[in-house]
Amino acid sequence: MSYSPLSIKRRHVLGDLYDKCDPVVSVPVYQDNETGEMLGYADEGLGHYADAFSFHLPEDVCKKLSSGHYVFSFGYEFSDPEEKQVRNRKVKLTHICLTGRKPVEPVGPRARKAGKTD
Repeated sequence: MSYSPLSIKRRHVLGDLYDKCDPVVSVPVYQDNETGEMLGYADEGLGHYADAFSFHLPEDVCKKLSSGHYVFSFGYEFSDPEEKQVRNRKVKLTHICLTGRKPVEPVGPRARKAGKTD
């Protein structure tokens, strides 16, 4: 199985956790949940100033991830459990999960059935 690195902006991946998340050395990436299949890993291997995650995943998963077929969820722990201010607590990622998006039903009139004419 060939692995292709895919880089995605850190802010796009983390969303609201962007300001709270410590730098990531290497974190496992799973399918659906933590007990699911381990697909590969993610890191910030582009350097200190790149501000992006590099996902080292199978090529087919990278294609789906780059075209928006997955949503991200995370496992994390607090970097400093002694911190009193909840708003300023930093977190350390323990894993990333990729969950398939639900198909969206079209809104509006339904398409005509094949073979039916007016």
